[in-house]
Amino acid sequence: MSTSKQGDILCFFINGKKVTQKHADPETMLLSFLREKMRLTGTKSGCGGGGCGACTVMVSRYQPATKTIIHFSANACLLPLCQLHGAAVTTVEGIGSTKTRIHPVQERIAKAHGSQCGFCTPGMVMAMYTLLRNRPQPSMEDIQEALAGNLCRCTGYRPIVDGCRTFCQEETSCCKVNGNGNCCMNGGNRTDEPEHEPPQLFHKEEFLPLDPTQDLIFPPELILASEKETPQTLTFLGERMSWVSPVSLEELVQLKTRNPKAPLVMGNTNIGPDIKFKGVLHPLIISPIRVKELFEVTHTSNGVWVGAGCTLAELRSLMEKLVTQFPEEKTELFRALIQQLGNLGSVQIRNVASLGGQIISAYPNSDLNPVLSAGKCKVSVVSNGGRREVPLDQDFFVSFCKTVLKPEEIIVSVFIPFTRKGEFVRVFRQAPRKETSFATVTSGMRVFFCEGSRVVQDVSIYYGGMGATTVSAAKTCAAIASRSWDDETLTRAYDVLLDELDLPPSAPGGKVEFRRSLSLSFLFKFNLEVLQKLREMEVITDELPSRMQIQPLPREIGPSLQEFQHVSKDQSEQDPVGRPIMHRSAISQATGEAIYCDDMPPTDGELFLSVVTSARAHAKITGLDVSEALKLPGVVDVITAKDIPGKRVRSSFGYDEEVLAQSEVSCVGQMVCAVIADTREHAKRGAYAVKISYKDLPDPVFTTEEAVEKSSFFEPQRTLERGNVTEAFKTVDQTYEGEIKMGGQEHFYMETQSMLVVPVGEETEFNLYVSTQWPALTQDVVAETLGIPSNRVTCHVKRMGGAFGGKVTKTSILAGITSVAAWKTNRAVRCVLERGDDMLITGARHPVLGKYKVGFMKDGRIMAADFQYYTNAGNTVDESLLVVDKVVLHMDNAYNIPNLRGCAAACRTNLPSNTAFRGFGVPQSLLVVENMINDVALALGRPADQIRELNMYKGPSVTPYKFEFSPENMLRCWEECKMKAEFNARRGAADQFNLQNRWKKRGMSIIPIKYGIAFAESFLNQAAALVHIYKDGSVLVTHGGTEMGQGIHTKMQQVASRELHIPPSKIYISETSTNTVPNTCPSAASFGTDANGMAVKDACQMLYQRLKPMREKNPKGSWEKWVNAAFFEKISLSATGFYRGLDLYMDWEKMEGQPYAYFTYGACCSEVELDCLTGDYRTVRTDIMVDIGRSVNPSVDIGQIEGAFLQGLGLYTMEELKFSPSGLLYTRGPSQYKIPAMCDVPLCFNVYLLSDSDNPHAIYSSKGIGEPTLFLGSSVFFAIKDAVAAARSESGLAGPFTLNSPATPERACLACASPLTQKVPASKPGSFKPWALDI
Repeated sequence: MSTSKQGDILCFFINGKKVTQKHADPETMLLSFLREKMRLTGTKSGCGGGGCGACTVMVSRYQPATKTIIHFSANACLLPLCQLHGAAVTTVEGIGSTKTRIHPVQERIAKAHGSQCGFCTPGMVMAMYTLLRNRPQPSMEDIQEALAGNLCRCTGYRPIVDGCRTFCQEETSCCKVNGNGNCCMNGGNRTDEPEHEPPQLFHKEEFLPLDPTQDLIFPPELILASEKETPQTLTFLGERMSWVSPVSLEELVQLKTRNPKAPLVMGNTNIGPDIKFKGVLHPLIISPIRVKELFEVTHTSNGVWVGAGCTLAELRSLMEKLVTQFPEEKTELFRALIQQLGNLGSVQIRNVASLGGQIISAYPNSDLNPVLSAGKCKVSVVSNGGRREVPLDQDFFVSFCKTVLKPEEIIVSVFIPFTRKGEFVRVFRQAPRKETSFATVTSGMRVFFCEGSRVVQDVSIYYGGMGATTVSAAKTCAAIASRSWDDETLTRAYDVLLDELDLPPSAPGGKVEFRRSLSLSFLFKFNLEVLQKLREMEVITDELPSRMQIQPLPREIGPSLQEFQHVSKDQSEQDPVGRPIMHRSAISQATGEAIYCDDMPPTDGELFLSVVTSARAHAKITGLDVSEALKLPGVVDVITAKDIPGKRVRSSFGYDEEVLAQSEVSCVGQMVCAVIADTREHAKRGAYAVKISYKDLPDPVFTTEEAVEKSSFFEPQRTLERGNVTEAFKTVDQTYEGEIKMGGQEHFYMETQSMLVVPVGEETEFNLYVSTQWPALTQDVVAETLGIPSNRVTCHVKRMGGAFGGKVTKTSILAGITSVAAWKTNRAVRCVLERGDDMLITGARHPVLGKYKVGFMKDGRIMAADFQYYTNAGNTVDESLLVVDKVVLHMDNAYNIPNLRGCAAACRTNLPSNTAFRGFGVPQSLLVVENMINDVALALGRPADQIRELNMYKGPSVTPYKFEFSPENMLRCWEECKMKAEFNARRGAADQFNLQNRWKKRGMSIIPIKYGIAFAESFLNQAAALVHIYKDGSVLVTHGGTEMGQGIHTKMQQVASRELHIPPSKIYISETSTNTVPNTCPSAASFGTDANGMAVKDACQMLYQRLKPMREKNPKGSWEKWVNAAFFEKISLSATGFYRGLDLYMDWEKMEGQPYAYFTYGACCSEVELDCLTGDYRTVRTDIMVDIGRSVNPSVDIGQIEGAFLQGLGLYTMEELKFSPSGLLYTRGPSQYKIPAMCDVPLCFNVYLLSDSDNPHAIYSSKGIGEPTLFLGSSVFFAIKDAVAAARSESGLAGPFTLNSPATPERACLACASPLTQKVPASKPGSFKPWALDI
């Protein structure tokens, strides 16, 4: 387009203030505009693709036709700025702040302890706020729906739900609905004395009431403008793209005729991700959002024409309205659409995505297209050649994402017909996660019977996810049509369907057997529903046995319990230790005022760095061409290994790792060079333009099996043995050999890797602002990479938006590369990885192959066990050898097996290097152990909990590495967990349920844990703190721990408050920095509070002692008076505290040592309900009992327990990393990689802290809690396995069976081995190239 033409002025409002943009760029999304131009950094960037909800804002628009204002939540990362003309946007800053007044939503989420790292909190707040603007007294269902599109990796969601639940009008129905036996709220199990109210985590009566007068009004100027002004076509011209927003259908048709390739953008939920993630460039975008004809709804006698521009949320509202206005028989299709729309995307997506966009994008696994096609819908399209109607049938979808429509044709409206008497429409879908997830397989089915007959007049069946397009099962329909709807017809139909939808074994998306099985299961479910309908119409009289019927899985989250002990009566009121104190930054996090690394304002001349990674898994680099990148606008330089002035290679455990690859790459995602430019976008485009040429090297290694075959290991391997395993196997009644494979897990911290390096400008001094768990390591790496002393590098960590072990090693290397760029240009350089790059580069939890042989007696006593663990370490050693140590050291878990041997090896492969992750090998180690116990139980036909109990440590005990301990509290946790969970009664009820249901099964399991706390590497257990008291009496505490949501700063504030005898309000913790506390250890191993708490205590005790003379002189004086007097007496008011930590060690030669300070114990009982036909499940109830000594802060500790549990639930049942056969990670964002969402929280979720427990080895008798309970998520895995075993017994299958982790719906469904699944022929391994590797 000619440069002389000027674009229009964009006008909209943000938080009540008018914003006008003269040069709005069509490529700018609202998120980057808010954060970079408006400096409103409360709205966070979590994924950039509308999948996490961190960027949720409220958009309000005036509707002149109805004279109403609508409010809806939306993802700012997908909202094009140009789309917002005439709208009012409200961000988290606009609803309340600590400077003015906080909003009740902000207050309640914070005070209910629903904010840990806080990165997701502003998005949660805005999703809930928007709901309250539309429904001030929401139901629990409304809340679950509003928050379904918001991910949180810290809390486990329960406290967020509890905070939001306080807005509900009615008290939610009790969990008795979902569980069996006694209600969890009946108090029957409470041990409190009658006069004692059990302590609460928060008191809802103290909350501010909801006050609508606090809300911003819709700008009157926008109302006047829409009422008076004639709409004009808007044009916006950007750097590479133009945007036109026409106002009439005629103009739209002309535009599309002239520019047939220009996409129409309504919600930007398809085009946006394509532009962002696939680099697609559209020179022109047409936005028909103001074309009235696209939003019209027309009623006819046969159905309703719905404008193609209507959002999915509007379509759902319309359908809900029509269902109430017409008889049931006419609205079958409407109800099917309502059901499917409830599962399609999140509220934020449905609020903007359009009906026409869903149809025209023609995704093969579309949720709507199969039901629209089955329901005989049609579209009205317009072009220069006029209008025509096109049926949505098998001829409409021609190939992958392509329809029969011509490029210049525009869908104006969609006709949705009424159904007739005797006509039934049903929809089915299965997805990797129950909500906000693309479907694996989806289906729409319709059948029409003659009145009073079971003979089929007409039938149509469509599937999504069974090919490159929405497919019609036409042959199957032909096999059913004109026949009687009975077993004979349907049995034939299943066979026809299996032949008709024959997916090749290497089909894109994988899961081929599962997808084929689902296609049969859906038809079977349809059959059951149709039979039920025919019975209701009295067409058939034979009763369907109740056990054959399928009810939906339960879904309503009920109330839950959190039980902990009161502090002692004698404790001072102002002593906060042991009380459920709110996270010290929770309010700032809820208002968006809390500052994360990328929220820091840019400095003058700041540059942005984007890394360039290898596209090959094992290759020589033959050329690196940066010339094209350097020609692009804004690109300043490209940093390669040659630019590094200091060390180019990092060494650890005797293995080298290059900072930037020079001559060879050993995984896809290895960093090769980095582009620096004036903006993020320019740096990203520069990185795309770098050309690397390779020469592939032979035989890359990807799986543990390949590594074992080729002896590709990082040495040393570890072995630990007690007793004589070989001899013991000769004396047992039975032996069994088994194995289990466990996949890796992405950290998915909400804040990606972020850093800012600022050169001070003299003597090579640098300030680093980094999101890291180990500032001292980052300081060391930067100093070594630049070849300067550490005293020139200061590393600052304010807070992290989550870390979980993933912000240690790779973070320091990224900081090294960023510092080279800052050193070379002498300008500040910022590096914030996009979610996809973060997932590609930074590695994950180690996948493990565990093999075992076990010898046991008929009574269930296990006499011998031999374990072999192979971890997939990836391409560099990282922390893998330490992970292997911890795997072996925990292989006994809670069991006293007299003859026990374990060997573990770290396999060297050509995948991105795996690293530390919460639990550090223990979750993998213990899953293998517990699976072995389960196999013994299955082999003996005994309940698994009995086998567990029989083999537990009892009395004074010794670990395999000769460390003495008492298992008393572990056994107490087990017994109390069984009691609180009413295990025996509910176990019986679950067995009864299974007898009464053929296609749904309940499973239960109870799992113990014994988790070693502290670092086996003794030097890592030390800690230091620096405490200043200022003349006004305020206290500044600095310590070596970093805040990542685990509440370490809150606990340190509590420690200082107790030791100085002052209220916490006088104590402030600003940040962690290497210039205040040097040579710190990482915040890891659940040891942060133990170590740093002792250091803070040491410093505070020194200072309190120094003030003793002042207190004695003036016993009635105030704290401020004593401090002031001390200053005039020249007494130092600053102290350094130090804790050297315990001298822990492990001697691998002698196979003995004391690698841990103590053990944290726990037990967890979970019950699931499983749909055997689809593999979907719900966790009906979970009860966790944990021994954490005397909790320093019960609200923080319970938050850690719940958050770790849900992360474990994700690890063992949902989260799957998928790699291509060439080693490329497929799952690089929330749309492909599913972490638990609110729909995955146990419907009744109870946590109990063991009472009357002490721990002499840690501060105030507390215990480390960050990691241990993650493994308890496996109770859900074993409950699923229990339900699967019940399903298998229906097919005549008994004994041990393989169920690998994660127990996804795919694995659970196939393991159930239902008659339908058994119809699907298995593909022979080796006969085809799979879509994804089995890692």
